[in-house]
Amino acid sequence: MTGELCVTSRLEQFYWFRQINILMKKIILQQNHQKLKLSFLDLKRLNQPYFADFEALSKQFFDSGWFIMGKKLIEFEQNFAQFCQSKHCIGVANGLDALEIIWQAYDFSKDSEIIVPANTYIASILSITNAGLKPIFIEPNLATYNIDYQNIEAKITPKTKAILIVHLYGKCLEMAPIIELAKKYNLKIVEDAAQAHGAIDSVGNTAGNLGHAAAFSFYPTKNLGALGDGGAITTDDDWFAKRIKKIRNYGSDVKYINDILGRNSRLDELQAAFLNHKLQFLKSDNLRRKQIAKRYFAEITNERLTLPSNQTLDQDAWHLFVVRHPERETFMKNMAKNGVETMIQYPIPPHKQLAYSHFAHLDLPITEKIHREVVSLPINPYLTEAEVSAVIYAVNKS
Repeated sequence: MTGELCVTSRLEQFYWFRQINILMKKIILQQNHQKLKLSFLDLKRLNQPYFADFEALSKQFFDSGWFIMGKKLIEFEQNFAQFCQSKHCIGVANGLDALEIIWQAYDFSKDSEIIVPANTYIASILSITNAGLKPIFIEPNLATYNIDYQNIEAKITPKTKAILIVHLYGKCLEMAPIIELAKKYNLKIVEDAAQAHGAIDSVGNTAGNLGHAAAFSFYPTKNLGALGDGGAITTDDDWFAKRIKKIRNYGSDVKYINDILGRNSRLDELQAAFLNHKLQFLKSDNLRRKQIAKRYFAEITNERLTLPSNQTLDQDAWHLFVVRHPERETFMKNMAKNGVETMIQYPIPPHKQLAYSHFAHLDLPITEKIHREVVSLPINPYLTEAEVSAVIYAVNKS
């Protein structure tokens, strides 16, 4: 009997010890969280691991005396083309230029129509209108935030020349139904892959090699970010690549010989060197983003939040982790009180911007719902496990 009491006593002691340990961990987490001030993105911290290498690359850059269209650019173009499983990569000044140059290279007649998702960043639309073309807005799939292919065919007319797909937030669009439509109606497929460095589709094809041409941005916040502006175009079309190279350089491939109307849009040697160095770490950075996303899916319990789709979790680049909340401003204020900064990508849809007031009449309820409710949580590769825990704690408390 005494032995049984002793065993029971030990079990009770173990139980209470475990409960106290759990409580102490919660108290420590709460205390640590109260001290936390986590910004949405710290670009200095993001690039800190590369600073010593950047200094060495900068010295090489200065010593070379060659600052534009040199060996560093060629090296990066070759390596990024290989990364995207694409034949050609052409570096340009920024992501918007990349899209505009693609439209310029295709030379569609004025007022030609381009199918585009309605909930994209405004740069996608600006590229179309700046080229004298007409955007045809298509509602997205609410689960993926990417263009809903089922809404496209009804909007195709004899003026339609291309479908601009956007791999929004780093989620690669499944291309099979888009390719089928493009073949049926003889349309070009252009990818806006500005947020999708390293994203893949269900059969392993990489963003940047899923259509006829793709545009990338290397803005500092991207998965592969420069220390300034930068962009690129990828394509498998030899003729098209040669034409793009001319357009980015005043319409010339031989100095002072200008074959076509061009512009000045070149990725400089220093940014190309930085990007080429960071490219070798892109896969591991994206893997870290996926690890953070997995924790968010597993541990966020806030029932008022709509989490993004996790059906393609291992395929996505997780440039952003975008949730929806019916009372977004209140949620963001509570997150800030709990020490975590959030961001909105994007608060106003393109057709409701003042610059596009002539599109304001369009009936796009899904797009407007998305822009009204979306908010992004930090998902940067430098985040520690403790910081990820703090984000999860803040989300569940907010």
